[in-house]
Amino acid sequence: MRLLAEMTVNELRESLKTLKTVIVPVGVVEQHGYHLPLCVDIHNCQEVAFRAGDRLNALVAPTVQYCYSGGELTGTINISPSVFSLLIGDICSELSRMGFEKIVILLGHAGTDNRTALKSTLQMFLKRNPDTKVTLSLVEVWDLSPTWMSYFRMEPEHDFHAGEVETSLMLYWHPEQVRAKIEMDDPETSRMMRSDQDWFETSEKRIDHKFVVPHVFQRKEIRVGVMGFPEKADRALGEKVCKEMVDGLVEFVDFINAR
Repeated sequence: MRLLAEMTVNELRESLKTLKTVIVPVGVVEQHGYHLPLCVDIHNCQEVAFRAGDRLNALVAPTVQYCYSGGELTGTINISPSVFSLLIGDICSELSRMGFEKIVILLGHAGTDNRTALKSTLQMFLKRNPDTKVTLSLVEVWDLSPTWMSYFRMEPEHDFHAGEVETSLMLYWHPEQVRAKIEMDDPETSRMMRSDQDWFETSEKRIDHKFVVPHVFQRKEIRVGVMGFPEKADRALGEKVCKEMVDGLVEFVDFINAR
């Protein structure tokens, strides 16, 4: 595994003579119920990049551990989407200046506001630098795993945040960090969060008029925040999903390297 942060200036210069691709893992510090730690989404991206190891024809940059969650439970650290996206834009600018031509942003955390801001900033980076040789890619780790994606599409309720898949991954990666006791919100709140991953947020206007900007906040009835079925978690499922993500990342990097 080639970690950019552990290289010297001269070692990086030598590597850049033949290697032009870098992966930037991005996670978040965020609540994952009472049974998982706050660092789950950091592992989601970091473990995939690290486990690809020498199969990955790219360098791996230090993990960006903060972005925007939108959740407000204790332990969650929100960086506003605009600040987060500008940070990633500056990182891409610096990597481009060094000589990297293909930059892969590997997201271990999604979030509608997060993704919207990030895509806008990356598109503006390319628009403002029409002569750049850089190819920017935005990869969400679950998109690399057909199995994980199938859990998002389950009907009538889905498995999202801190559910069966994420708990299974943690049982595979770091079982010592998974707590034995699983707690859930009340049945109706849990059902609604499984039905719509954005349901956890609601909004209100202090003054009812179309010109007034609404106040968006997490629903007060949420105390645990699990959006899925963690009680069904299994280490073997975590291993399967991990393998698919690692294979998918290697395949994608090989694809862009050949272009």
